[in-house]
Amino acid sequence: MYKYIFKRLLSLIPILIGISFISFALIYFTGGDAVAVRYEAIGGVLSPELISQKREELGLNRPFIIQYIDWLLGVLKGDMGISYVSGKPVFFYILSKLPNTLLLSAASLIVTILISLPLGILSAIKSDSIFDHIIKTVSFIGNSLPNFFVALVLSYILALRLKLLPVISQGTGIKSLILPTLTLSLAMSAKYIRQIRALVIAELSKPYVIGARARGIKENTVIFFNVLRLTSLTIITLMALSFGSLLGGSAIVENIFMWDGIGKLAIESINLRDYPVILAYVLWMAFIYVFVNLIADISYYFLDPRLRLGGKNEK
Repeated sequence: MYKYIFKRLLSLIPILIGISFISFALIYFTGGDAVAVRYEAIGGVLSPELISQKREELGLNRPFIIQYIDWLLGVLKGDMGISYVSGKPVFFYILSKLPNTLLLSAASLIVTILISLPLGILSAIKSDSIFDHIIKTVSFIGNSLPNFFVALVLSYILALRLKLLPVISQGTGIKSLILPTLTLSLAMSAKYIRQIRALVIAELSKPYVIGARARGIKENTVIFFNVLRLTSLTIITLMALSFGSLLGGSAIVENIFMWDGIGKLAIESINLRDYPVILAYVLWMAFIYVFVNLIADISYYFLDPRLRLGGKNEK
């Protein structure tokens, strides 16, 4: 097991380094003069002489590869630079937004599972029934709607018409959490219901299910102890990718509801050309995706006996 995890960790290192290099290069070659951007962001104006002096102080006159190595070494030490706008260390600036994004991500994923898993299974069991056709139609429509449109509809109904919830998030209370959570969950559930339905239908047609039914094993036992267990690998992959995306910050939804998370910070940083924060955000997104995929792979190891047997054969 430890050997398997170690191999997976080693394979992630070149991916992260590659992403960091490409991101830094894009900012370096297309971002404009960093000193001018920094002082424009805080409302200051510098003469060309002062700009040249500041560039020298910050080491921006050095070759690209030297700047990248210095930045990467700083990242490894937890130093991602200083925000041009806030003047705060970027690492702690992003870290301060993380709890809100974690809260929204966890809530959205839990609601998605609670909606999509039972409806997907029921739709598969009652395949081609009226219930199945209704679920397929609703999920197809839901999958076609962009998040910003769902956010606007929910805001209009629940906030403006019924006045049950605030349009703009007021802190991290339950009422402020409901609208962004529903927006993200409904969109994800529409996609997952169809995928879970297809997985379960494919599994129900396999010989072991027919054999289990012929032996008189209860349908619920077949579904929950056999079918779900074998489809869980794909479901875990879907959920892991979604959780990675959510942790990276659902930027549009966070911005619409003014939820003070990483996604909202990223949009603000792009608008203000706060390059150190943008670089840190891209690196954070990359790290989250590879880390969540690593967790999914480790889960496979426990859920799929073939991986464990393969590891023993290697030894």
